Amino acid sequence: MLERNAVEALPTGGLEAKLRLAEAEGRPLRIKLGIDPTAPDIHLGHTVVLSKLREFQDAGHTVVLILGDYTARVGDPSGRSKTRPELSVDEIDANAATFQEQAFKVLDADRVEVRRNSEWLDMSMMELFKLMRIPTVAQLLEREDFSKRYSEGSPIALLELLYPLLQAYDSVAVQADVELGGTDQKFNLLLGRDIQTAHDEPPQTIITMPILPGVDGVRRMGKSLGNHIGVTEPPEEIFGKTMSIPDEVMPLYYDLLLASEPDSALPPVQQKRELAKAIVARFYDESAADAAEAHFDKLFKSHDIPDEIEDFALSGEEIHLPALLADAFGLSRSEARRLLEQGGVSLDGEVVGNVALDIPATELEGRVLKVGKRRFKRLRA
Repeated sequence: MLERNAVEALPTGGLEAKLRLAEAEGRPLRIKLGIDPTAPDIHLGHTVVLSKLREFQDAGHTVVLILGDYTARVGDPSGRSKTRPELSVDEIDANAATFQEQAFKVLDADRVEVRRNSEWLDMSMMELFKLMRIPTVAQLLEREDFSKRYSEGSPIALLELLYPLLQAYDSVAVQADVELGGTDQKFNLLLGRDIQTAHDEPPQTIITMPILPGVDGVRRMGKSLGNHIGVTEPPEEIFGKTMSIPDEVMPLYYDLLLASEPDSALPPVQQKRELAKAIVARFYDESAADAAEAHFDKLFKSHDIPDEIEDFALSGEEIHLPALLADAFGLSRSEARRLLEQGGVSLDGEVVGNVALDIPATELEGRVLKVGKRRFKRLRA
């Protein structure tokens, strides 16, 4: 059961051996997941590995959730073609607090050991030197994203080479028996075994989980790609986004998010409705799922504006549209500009471009601002 949906569990037979040892010693296994709080929100892609953690919890094992407040300062190079931008300490701390709160929508908060790797990575230079003696540069450059960038002549910061080493040391610090991660984390998880062995600790078993595609059905789900479904988004937004996924990825969503299969007796559109309702109900409740479905039908069957639209108070005499979108819908300025460029913003049903970005507040009074297909605010000066 614990290996269900896993892409790999290494070494072969390792998890079974760990379980037998824990039973013989009369203790639970320590199951590690490290997350760098580089963004505040959890999306459905995160819940794939979080759900696997919950299965370990329900089997009686100890989950250790590491919020990588120190590794986030370095930046995980996984899947990256260039160095990640640097985040401030305040941004990382704020993201970590939000991420922890949202993770508890999946995990049992009373049975999680939450740690921050600043507890042990704020180490002396001598301790860092000792750690750096373990892997070789050649070993680090075997990592796919590093080797690709190296062969292309793209820059690789020395700090980035340290990242896998620091993440691996987390396993030593918390004495991990098992570490979970996405398939893109395989190199880091395996390096954790090497670092544990060098520190005279039993090496962890690793489990890699599949990467959930975004609503485009192609690329991995990610907020920066605009193809994500956030677990704290409004129910109608979760429902509507789920309805937009391609039919061919729907079985994967059922499998990874609900541990079930679509009802083959239903047509694809109805299968997708059941999926959307189940996801909303998971993070809200059944009544919210029913209301989200009704909202979707009102918008896309009758093409109506919802009866109830939340007001948003304008401030100032002249309104800058990207700032308005950021404040009204919780978007970043860059995301707001992208939506304007793509024609994803309208006022009273008319698409707003990105040419005239400053509008007098008096011209916006009482108008309905729409973002995407399902998000509305009525503007009040």
